[in-house]
Amino acid sequence: MKLIMAVVQDKDSNRLSDALVENEFQATKLASTGGFLKAGNTTFMIGVKDKEVDQVLEIIKENCQSREQLVAPISPMGGNADSYVPYPVEVQVGGATVFILPVEQFEKF
Repeated sequence: MKLIMAVVQDKDSNRLSDALVENEFQATKLASTGGFLKAGNTTFMIGVKDKEVDQVLEIIKENCQSREQLVAPISPMGGNADSYVPYPVEVQVGGATVFILPVEQFEKF
């Protein structure tokens, strides 16, 4: 048995959740925050049999696409802000970061 932990952008979370339910996979959703953009993320915890890992990874890949987005940079703290010009920067967002962990035992009460 495996535990799949997938960190996805909030914009993708409802689509992924619907696809998991449609394919009869149960998941626990946790609100999380990204460290780089300080943007909202959703972390999915999905317990699956070893043979189902590839199917869940395909569902995640189909529903969590990366894309380009313009982001306003954060102003420097404590530095000289006179020379700071906040031009938007294009960054890649979305997609999914996935961790697959072995599960020794699983209980459901």
